[in-house]
Amino acid sequence: MTQVLIVEDRSETRRWLRGIVTAAFPKAILHEATCQSSGLVQSARRRFDLALIDLVLPDGSGLEVLRRLRLLQPNTICVVTTVMGDDASIVGALSAGAHGYLLKEQPRDLLVVQLQQVAAGIPALSPSVARRIMQHFQRTGPVTSDDTLTTREREVLGMIGRGLRNAEVAQTLHLSENTIAGYIKDIYRKLGISSRAEASWHAARLGLGTPDQS
Repeated sequence: MTQVLIVEDRSETRRWLRGIVTAAFPKAILHEATCQSSGLVQSARRRFDLALIDLVLPDGSGLEVLRRLRLLQPNTICVVTTVMGDDASIVGALSAGAHGYLLKEQPRDLLVVQLQQVAAGIPALSPSVARRIMQHFQRTGPVTSDDTLTTREREVLGMIGRGLRNAEVAQTLHLSENTIAGYIKDIYRKLGISSRAEASWHAARLGLGTPDQS
């Protein structure tokens, strides 16, 4: 890893992350962004091998930086570094294309190893995050009805996975909100789910939640 971007607003946390990155990749050149807008500017200005992105920033969500990097620099390894361990945050990050999700509460040495592993192609997931993912699929069980989703339903599911609201999906597809609500109802029934978070999980699993890079 040569060029590394750290998107984090707290100065003490940035210093801590710098030490972790340096321990993992001694030759890395570090760049920093302290807010969403700065992260977006950096994303367009320079190529990065790795980006560590906090979710909660003073002027918005780190997910916007993640999405911009995935769009402009699809080869950049994007890892969320956060204290947010809830299902919605994990789903949002993975659906946006994150290659890893690391909680800051982890021991420093473990974070160093996980960053080195992600550089080798191994997803960087905190143990508690990995457990939540496993528990989710244990709760929902095996899905056998993926093939019954129509092309339009898969399209709608993908947009839900990217965090679009019903009105935004309707506007994008030039359909009414009632029509979109009907599609979502059918998707929920076919997948045996009952929430938007579960829909985002399945969108990510089916490869529908990441914007097309073409």
